Amino acid sequence: MDLFDYMRESTREKESPLASRIRPTKLEEVVGQQHIIGKDKLLFRAIKADKLSSLIFYGPPGTGKTTLAKVIANTTSGVFMQINATVAGKKDMEAVVEKAKDNRGMYGKKTILFVDEIHRFNKGQQDYLLPFVEDGTLILIGATTENPFFEVNSALLSRSSVFELKALEKDEIKQLLKRAVYDKEKGMGAYEACIEEDALDFLAEVANGDARSALNAIELGILTTPRNDDGKIYITIDVASECIQKRVIKYDKNGDQHYDTISAFIKSMRGSDPDAAVYYLARLLYVGEDIKFIARRIMICAAEDVGNADPQALVVATTAAQAVERLGMPEARIVLAQAVTYIATAPKSNACILAIDKAMDIVKSTQTAGIPAHLKDAHYKGAAKLGHGSGYQYAHNYPNHYVKQQYLPTGLEEVHFYEPTDLGYEKTIKDYLKFIKAIE
Repeated sequence: MDLFDYMRESTREKESPLASRIRPTKLEEVVGQQHIIGKDKLLFRAIKADKLSSLIFYGPPGTGKTTLAKVIANTTSGVFMQINATVAGKKDMEAVVEKAKDNRGMYGKKTILFVDEIHRFNKGQQDYLLPFVEDGTLILIGATTENPFFEVNSALLSRSSVFELKALEKDEIKQLLKRAVYDKEKGMGAYEACIEEDALDFLAEVANGDARSALNAIELGILTTPRNDDGKIYITIDVASECIQKRVIKYDKNGDQHYDTISAFIKSMRGSDPDAAVYYLARLLYVGEDIKFIARRIMICAAEDVGNADPQALVVATTAAQAVERLGMPEARIVLAQAVTYIATAPKSNACILAIDKAMDIVKSTQTAGIPAHLKDAHYKGAAKLGHGSGYQYAHNYPNHYVKQQYLPTGLEEVHFYEPTDLGYEKTIKDYLKFIKAIE
């Protein structure tokens, strides 16, 4: 590195955004992701021992993918190189490979290549890297916000270990924000700023697990807020709200607002009001409610309040829950809205929950009744000699694939648990049951 390179690097470090300046240089400084970098975890041991194989870091924005790559850069004995897939072309990749070959042949050093946004590489670009990863010329570290099993070539994946990073918890975001405000070496401690507790809570909440967005907001707040009479900068909740461009809504995930909003959300779907249901969905999303929690509530509503009046409701809700986990925000809002409006406009029936609750009450309050002998398993040793399975009539051998025989235990033959309604598909079920019961 010559004098000009040194000056450029020094200027870049001073003028780079807070989120970049405050990045940890050691594993012990990393906040969050303990499921993969805890002291007993494989990745922690591999980094500490400098025995890395190729890696793919997958997770939402602002969760520390680049941070982990930088930590590796500071701890490895190899040569660390970085490119961004959004701007890198074939010549950039060829230059990296040539440098890696020199490092290996002339200096006996390995080369670690960090490819940010690796999912932006097309198939040909990914294929180009493959032989050099395979022969050890390059140790690849890829970072992506997209599911690598969809976006990265299977051949490259098979030679890499995939680590999924999770959205940071609220307390972890708060820890980073405090470090940013008060750390005089890497943070903005020299500005003599203070952040109020409600502002800290607000920023950590609306960041929705994205540390970068929270750090960008606090940097903007400190740089643009006038000093108070005592010479200090105070980051209030109003300042925080303005910096992150989100209005403060009174909402406490552990308090009344949380339960009241969820209650209104569920009751609006149950009450077949798609407008109200979408409105409460928007409120939940705006304050950073966990999208997986919302998806679970939609699945419950589909089974509890729609049931067999529209059996597809649970299919839609379950598929939406899977899609939400794969997509994340902001796209997840569209999936959730589709599921919510489907559930809200579907015909309603709680016959299934009434059926299982009635059955559970009987099981709980009565002595366990014997299963009829003809329904018992006749295959295990000695069962047939005991008469198990004897007299069982196979329904498919009869017209309409139905034959009358006793299924409930003796004493419960006349009890009805499931009473289908006349709404939606349940009317078809009711008519079918009436039809087969009339068969002699």
